[in-house]
Amino acid sequence: MKQPNEKPQGANSLMASINESGGSPKVNRRSMLVAATAAGAGVFGIGLIRNALIAKSPVFLAAGQKYDGRLVETIREGLIACGLQPELLRGKRVLLKPNMVEPRREIRHMTTHPAVVRAVAEVFQRWEAHVTVGEAPGHVRDTEMALVESGIGEALDDDRLDFADLNYEEVGWVTNSGRRSKLDGFHFPRSVLEADLIVSLPKLKTHHWVGMTASMKNLYGTLPGIKYGWPKNVLHYAGIPETVADINASLPKTIAVIDGIECMEGDGPIMGTPKQLGLIAISLQPAAVDATCARIMGLDPSRMKYLHLATTSSGQISDRRIEQRGERWQSLATPFQMLELPHLRELRAG
Repeated sequence: MKQPNEKPQGANSLMASINESGGSPKVNRRSMLVAATAAGAGVFGIGLIRNALIAKSPVFLAAGQKYDGRLVETIREGLIACGLQPELLRGKRVLLKPNMVEPRREIRHMTTHPAVVRAVAEVFQRWEAHVTVGEAPGHVRDTEMALVESGIGEALDDDRLDFADLNYEEVGWVTNSGRRSKLDGFHFPRSVLEADLIVSLPKLKTHHWVGMTASMKNLYGTLPGIKYGWPKNVLHYAGIPETVADINASLPKTIAVIDGIECMEGDGPIMGTPKQLGLIAISLQPAAVDATCARIMGLDPSRMKYLHLATTSSGQISDRRIEQRGERWQSLATPFQMLELPHLRELRAG
């Protein structure tokens, strides 16, 4: 992986606190590889968002999408519609985080489609950002195999995109800003800590424990297997809802572009069946877009613990606090099949 470029002189003049709009602290680059130095690290974020004090969280939905369609145009329009300011991305480090949990060529509805990764990368490259794709597959130690099986490796080669193996990178320690779990903090890989912006690129799927996995749960893959294992049972034992909320609160600024074109229903996130939805969902506030996707799937986000826990740090989940842009979720609603388990039945809307 190429070494990221140093921040240009005066870069901090482009930085501003974005806590009001769902942001979270970022670690000073010089101290990120030293354990227990997070307390003295700089706290900042890039001023990418217009109207930081807006009352509602914008969520953009685009229906009728195809992997061989106009994804670049759709994603560019959606990000701008949600308030992203392209001119402030010039020279910034953007880390794209797809889902490659346990890829197999014949189960393409399990992982983020390469076409979505390529389209998002092209959007940010046109805006003159430095783009890296990074992932820490949760169920496989062989990241090269995961790249091949998911098809993402070929896409990276074709587009000459850098890849960061987040399972094996050197790490830095960040204090737990969420404090929902008992974990004191997190070991994040270098590429995560050096990013000015992290774009969560999940596959929209059901999840047999927490109901749904989308942009927030996808960020489990920012934590390295060398510290948390395969799968990341350290996090599971600390509580999935609690650690999802804590990870999202402790990361640098994150936004979401969700691959809901071909989704997974049933026994997700690995053994489910494909469901065609044709959706791209975008927001600068991950909880808001995840809540919207939950409603499309027939789930009640207020009953999903990790969304409730993360509301204050990652966006609003109440439908009246979300501003719909593009399609309205009501016109796209189609209940996903779920396992018939009591804790999942309780998540059903109505």
